[in-house]
Amino acid sequence: MSENLLEVTGLQKHFPITKGLFKRQVGAVRAVDGIDLTVQAGETLGLVGESGCGKSTAGRLFTRILEPTAGKIVFEGQDISHKSVTQMRPLRRDVQMIFQDPYSSLNPRHTIGTIISAPLQIQNIPTPQGLKTAVQELLELVGLSPEHYNRYPHEFSGGQRQRIGIARALALRPKLIIADEPVSALDVSIQAQVVNLLEDLQSEFDLTYVFIAHDLSVVRHISDRVAVMYLGKVMEIAHRDDLYKNPRHPYTVALMSAVPVPDPVRRDRAQRDRVLLTGDVPSPINPPSGCRFRTRCWKAQDICAVEEPPLVRRLDDPDGHLTACHFPVVEDEAVAGRKPATINV
Repeated sequence: MSENLLEVTGLQKHFPITKGLFKRQVGAVRAVDGIDLTVQAGETLGLVGESGCGKSTAGRLFTRILEPTAGKIVFEGQDISHKSVTQMRPLRRDVQMIFQDPYSSLNPRHTIGTIISAPLQIQNIPTPQGLKTAVQELLELVGLSPEHYNRYPHEFSGGQRQRIGIARALALRPKLIIADEPVSALDVSIQAQVVNLLEDLQSEFDLTYVFIAHDLSVVRHISDRVAVMYLGKVMEIAHRDDLYKNPRHPYTVALMSAVPVPDPVRRDRAQRDRVLLTGDVPSPINPPSGCRFRTRCWKAQDICAVEEPPLVRRLDDPDGHLTACHFPVVEDEAVAGRKPATINV
């Protein structure tokens, strides 16, 4: 078993809501509200969930772009939860991020050479062969031409821009890369190229990824383990094959049933087994008591409203398969067509 490169315990990020001339706080958006997970050296942890569940905020907390409200972030045995900007600077070499939007993440006023060389200059990394040569080698590494050194971002396609973002993240040879939906803005053929590039780079440089995405098929392809988030909480985490074969949390079951099936024969069966959730996602300003998912869950009972289920192993699942549900879904359980329980609190 590999050692843990990143350990997160009770991590929270609440964005204050203020009102009036004196900016009095009247509430908070609980974007991330107490997550616990580990990332082992050399693995890829997939982080999935619907929009607004806190995935991207969690990724920015892991890199300390955002300051956590509470909880602990431990990187290589060192607590980085509340380090200052100056204290974090040496650690930036080991933790980098690939941003979601390849258009807004690159400065349009700077050339590609300036963008990729910026981390090397900020960290004072020596380049014996010269800064320009080092950047051109990075461009070749991600499948771009060294001749692109003096070009500007607007001269590239979306896929090429994302490759430039990857080159910038690789410039410092980090140990951990947080990839925040790196392929969501790209078409399918370019998605495959970028995903294959990330896998090749991981093998070559022994990288560790936290891969944030919506596309469950992409996550299954690239990830070793997968964590499912809902409304700021981790609902389930397990090895990729175990999670896709035997999802335990009702929310995970609903997500898996929404994955498109290319085979017409299997598609008919998948449509019959589709779990249609009713109701809207609750507001992170005022989340439901107890289990966050209970207002949309067909298995909800009274205990779900008063007691938050811990993220633990259930139903004799293998080690590492953890589920936060009082009534986990058993194998071959018929779930389609059930209506969510209504509980008054």
